[in-house]
Amino acid sequence: MIESVIASPEVVHYICKRFGIQMSKKLGQNFLIKRTVVDKIVQAAELEVGDAVLEVGPGIGTLTQGLAQSGANVTSVELDRRLLEVLDTTLEAYDNVRIIHGDVLKVNIPELMDHKPFKVVANLPYYITTPIIMSLLESKLPIERLVVMVQKEVAERMIAKPGTKMYGALSVAVQYYTDPYIVMDVPPKAFLPAPEVTSAVICCPLRSEPPVKVHSEAYFFRAVKAGFAQRRKTFSNTMKTTGLSKEAIEAILAKANIDGSRRGETFTLDEFALIGNAWYELEQRNT
Repeated sequence: MIESVIASPEVVHYICKRFGIQMSKKLGQNFLIKRTVVDKIVQAAELEVGDAVLEVGPGIGTLTQGLAQSGANVTSVELDRRLLEVLDTTLEAYDNVRIIHGDVLKVNIPELMDHKPFKVVANLPYYITTPIIMSLLESKLPIERLVVMVQKEVAERMIAKPGTKMYGALSVAVQYYTDPYIVMDVPPKAFLPAPEVTSAVICCPLRSEPPVKVHSEAYFFRAVKAGFAQRRKTFSNTMKTTGLSKEAIEAILAKANIDGSRRGETFTLDEFALIGNAWYELEQRNT
């Protein structure tokens, strides 16, 4: 049993030495060694006793310990089999923590979380950040909020506004499903080993309703995909990647009252919704 605060240089070094752990670059493993960061993450999650929490990639339990101490019921999904024994030891004192060996992109999350509302809290591996976030958002699971540590650049993309360098399909998707904000930046020295880039904690409370009205989410995201298919090209040109005829593209833009000479990266969520709705209506008329 580890009775100390896990998120400290001394304890992380001790655990790694005791269990012969060598961090896997392939799995993007960087262990938190600053308890103040753990506390900020737990605070942003607004956890109450009995809340259900899904943690992705607990590692050796640095963040998990803070989550458990909040009184929440924590389900942690860990891909690295080597760490299961470590977690059994570091989290032995907490009967409100359940460790699951598996890939969060493949496990049955509704079943794991008893088909009830839950929060997602995680220090996400950089190499798979976007797939995990998008998978969770698109799943329509009863998620109340996501609080995740990601590469700072990714966090900036998630909150980026139209017309900025960082604005892209990820920005639109995250802002469609959630109301994101950055909680704090986290320097490399807060981890062992220290990554080469600064990280950030971002909080994404799920919206009860999307901020724009769409006839079909599929067509909304088709418009988004087309908008960012070829940056710095006009939207009329990027729409050609969809296989639509010139006449169909012109009809969609006219219906949506959108200037096709603009670039997709300047469009707001409302404008993508107008395009998606016009596209959907055109297809419905032609079927």
